[in-house]
Amino acid sequence: MTDEHPMMAGSATVFVVSDITASLAYYRDVLGFDVTFEYGQPPSYACLCRDEVGLHLLAAAVTKRLPGHGGICIFVSDVDQIYAELSGRGARLLNRPEDRDYGMRDFDVVDADGNQLTFGMGTDDAA
Repeated sequence: MTDEHPMMAGSATVFVVSDITASLAYYRDVLGFDVTFEYGQPPSYACLCRDEVGLHLLAAAVTKRLPGHGGICIFVSDVDQIYAELSGRGARLLNRPEDRDYGMRDFDVVDADGNQLTFGMGTDDAA
């Protein structure tokens, strides 16, 4: 028997979406994710990746979960550059990058269903 703690090797947030085809296009074309896997015909599940971040999309038609109740915080190396990129592609922005009293500089984006992505980086100004 070993005392070694089992390692968790990764995770992916699953967003429930009402229109998976439109959502795939938004995450790919606007948010810059690569579609790495699609399941079903028409697709009911898909995987997307950008750098080290994985997201999964699940069609609302195949689950009892409601679309639009997801959220994720994605840590980035340059929040202002990500903001410029995503705003230039027409992302649904909720706000602009701002230094927060909790030690982050961040901004928020939503998809068509209201799933929220917060992009942020640490600052030296934690309260």
